[in-house]
Amino acid sequence: MGVDYYKILQVDRNASDDDLKKAYRKLAMKWHPDKNPNNKKEAEAKFKEISEAYEVLSDPQKKAIYDQYGEEGLKGQVPPPDAGGPGGATFFSTGDGPTTFSFNPRNADDIFAEFFGFSSPSFGGGMGGGGSGMRGGPTRSSFGGMFGDNIFTSFGDGRPMSAGPRKALPIENMLSCSLEDLYKGTTKKMKISREIADASGKTMPVEEILTIVIKPGWKKGTKITFPEKGNEQPNVVPADLVFIIDEKPHSTFTRDGNDLVVTKRISLVEALTGYTVQLTTLDGRSLTIPINNVIHPDYEERVPNEGMPIPKDRSKKGNLRIKFNIKFPTRLTDEQKSGIKKLLAS
Repeated sequence: MGVDYYKILQVDRNASDDDLKKAYRKLAMKWHPDKNPNNKKEAEAKFKEISEAYEVLSDPQKKAIYDQYGEEGLKGQVPPPDAGGPGGATFFSTGDGPTTFSFNPRNADDIFAEFFGFSSPSFGGGMGGGGSGMRGGPTRSSFGGMFGDNIFTSFGDGRPMSAGPRKALPIENMLSCSLEDLYKGTTKKMKISREIADASGKTMPVEEILTIVIKPGWKKGTKITFPEKGNEQPNVVPADLVFIIDEKPHSTFTRDGNDLVVTKRISLVEALTGYTVQLTTLDGRSLTIPINNVIHPDYEERVPNEGMPIPKDRSKKGNLRIKFNIKFPTRLTDEQKSGIKKLLAS
């Protein structure tokens, strides 16, 4: 699993929100660099580890990904559980309509400021009488008595710490594509309507056209993300808009990974004596594939390099797999039975 966030926070896997808060409060205070002037480098590393562990385990979405996929899942772009939420943007398709989840740990100072700014723990005189509220986040004076005047310079920028705005949940929208679109690649336009805010905080509706480039070979479920294209609201980072590829059914082909599968209905005579498959490919070419073998019910003809493009290697394609549905006669005359026995007698 890589880094063990539960071990870092010294909690078990069933820890409640209160358990996580208590663990973070205790460890963040212990390892803040300004409380460890003699081993600041080690303390800074520990402080960042503790902050990252708390950020993951206190967020249900991140925790679910971490519990299932580990740290590699968080940082290796594993898709999250369904995270769609209300609000954000209205979609108007202008045509037929993994990108993937990525976790970037927030600044440890920001997490610390947000936690203590909103939780209002009692730290004695340095916090202005204990639980003073601090709804706007801690200030230089409110933390001065706790660690001294250098708390804000621990990570180099000397800026006051403040509780950062929360990020709105992603807004997901299905993007329906034909199999031809996914074979050849295409560009789609999507018109969205959203609210944007001016300098005074007043919001107004605007419409935008988003260009979505679909690459050859993309599969159902592929995600395309437009960062922060949701509604703008005070103290909220706009939601990301996420388009999820959906594949329309095709009249001839079905898709199996990178392979294309087609089923031909043929007679028993054709199955026994030979059959020529005629097909029009997804890019409009005509294929003629003669089959001289006896075609039994489980027979499958494979044509290499006539399947779907492989996104990671555009020079290659999957297979075209031809299956057969053999139509057997419902009845035979005595004369036909006799003739077949003579013909097939060994």
